[in-house]
Amino acid sequence: MTSFISPLAPAEAWRPQLHYSARGNWINDPNGLFYKDGVYHLYYQMNPDDSVWGNMHWGHAVSTDLLRWQELPIALDAEPEGLGYAFSGGAVIDWNNSSGLGDGVNPPIIATYTQHSKDAVQVQSIAYSTDGGKRFVPYAGNPVIANPGLKDFRDPKVVWHEPSQRWVMALVAGDRAHFYTSTNLREWTFASEFGAEHGAHGGVWECPELFSLTCAETGESRWILTISLNPGGPNGGSAMQYFVGQFDGQVFQVEHQDTRWLDFGTDFYAGITWDGLQTMGDERVMIAWMSNWQYANKTPTDSWRGAMSLPRRMALRKVDGHYRVASEPHANLLAARHAGFDWLQDRPLGVGELLSTKELPPVAEIVLQLRWSAAAPVLEWQLINAQGEQLSLVLDAAEASLSLDRRQSGWDQEGFGRAMHAELYATAPGMAELRLFVDRSSIEVFANGGLTCVTSCCFPQSPYSTLQLHLRAGALDAVSAQIYHLE
Repeated sequence: MTSFISPLAPAEAWRPQLHYSARGNWINDPNGLFYKDGVYHLYYQMNPDDSVWGNMHWGHAVSTDLLRWQELPIALDAEPEGLGYAFSGGAVIDWNNSSGLGDGVNPPIIATYTQHSKDAVQVQSIAYSTDGGKRFVPYAGNPVIANPGLKDFRDPKVVWHEPSQRWVMALVAGDRAHFYTSTNLREWTFASEFGAEHGAHGGVWECPELFSLTCAETGESRWILTISLNPGGPNGGSAMQYFVGQFDGQVFQVEHQDTRWLDFGTDFYAGITWDGLQTMGDERVMIAWMSNWQYANKTPTDSWRGAMSLPRRMALRKVDGHYRVASEPHANLLAARHAGFDWLQDRPLGVGELLSTKELPPVAEIVLQLRWSAAAPVLEWQLINAQGEQLSLVLDAAEASLSLDRRQSGWDQEGFGRAMHAELYATAPGMAELRLFVDRSSIEVFANGGLTCVTSCCFPQSPYSTLQLHLRAGALDAVSAQIYHLE
């Protein structure tokens, strides 16, 4: 690897400022998210002994604003000599103590998770917390769902289904999802299976979640099933797909045949949403692991590995007569804007014209509005550092595509260097809006209200400091750009 010129050690120079990362060691999938008493709880897969995957426990961090996080002690331990390591899952607030595991004072927090034994047998267990989520106690009657004879049988995530007055668990079994129901979170009944003939099947399905969203424009609701897939993503390795449909408390029925990706980047995986936000407009806020199994164990941050994505508010939008899921940056991120300036204001741009600014902060949000009426533009942005390393983002309006190229972005070992291609979904003809969040070792791109998202890690020798804008083809009637320094 080329030398790193930062006065900080390389691993710390790459440590994200906007995104959560643990002080040290390995982390991956977010687990057990819940919100209560003004606090967001984030649990995650953690290896307390090394900076590579293994010996899975549940790490823990909390935040009151989704921006600043406090790391807490491990909340759920592995049981290597018992049912096994604490793999991924979710958590719910058992408001009415349907589980009977509460202390009679506060509603218990019930974690649902997979235990993976030394013999690689995966079963579903629960654990409960009566101290607000600081520590989870494994249920004495575990496992609550035994393994039916499958190698990959894991990642239970639970939601309350109001019409049937039951808890519904989604988990994965190989390359499909299974649904179970319960009235008490301890005893589960198999309800149905989904996925044999739908979606992408290039690898094992992981980390499912089922939840409802209501479209603000139409007032109609749909059930959304999210599934992580590894490998088989649209740009290699890990990725998240989603399905839109109906759910009657037993069976999920999808409304479309095409495969839909929640994020086209290579580094948005295993995302789940917070329970407990039902009192806040029934928000669904998601966070994901920002890495990819193709190279996650080898990224150059030796003392720590793994970070979380920015929190995203999930929304249901109707586009060309079909419902799609949009992932919008959470509104709390606006509070991270420390200073900003208008770089461009309604400026026309001709073919071959190149604009440049060297005022790009090391941690930045870039907001761009584009408008055209004649030939569809092909527009390229380049983020460049002092060493000439660069990230390139290209919007091709005629092809309705968005591409992110990190092959010259910095560290490029382990197959990391690649270009990513995304479908660009328009909200209005002749217009586009993009928000780019640039951190020390990542970029997250949200186009047209989050209908298209591209998330990518990157490890440059020094921060990107120059932004260039180049019109390759077509014409732009107006381009506006605002740049904010984020803290």
